[in-house]
Amino acid sequence: MELEVNDNNFEEIVLKSEKPVIVDFWAEWCSPCRMIVPIMEDISTEYSGKVVVARCDVDNNPAVTVKFGIRNIPTVLFFKDGKVVDKQVGAVPKINFVNKLNALL
Repeated sequence: MELEVNDNNFEEIVLKSEKPVIVDFWAEWCSPCRMIVPIMEDISTEYSGKVVVARCDVDNNPAVTVKFGIRNIPTVLFFKDGKVVDKQVGAVPKINFVNKLNALL
């Protein structure tokens, strides 16, 4: 299950997580963002218990968006031990996300 993260809970859910975290930065109006929703849902199910999958709406969470320099969406950041260790910008095939994720496990 994907978690919704925001300016208020981002630190607790993402930065303090003991597991790797994938954060999908998106917006309602963004077509490519909608294209990767099923991919993130699949990853959330397949990696349940190993990885936290989260979404952050850039329009409603400007502090987190600015803090991580999100300029294009979708942008997916990969966190480990509270630090960004990889990123993927744009709608790409599932294997791209899986390869980056497997490198963290």
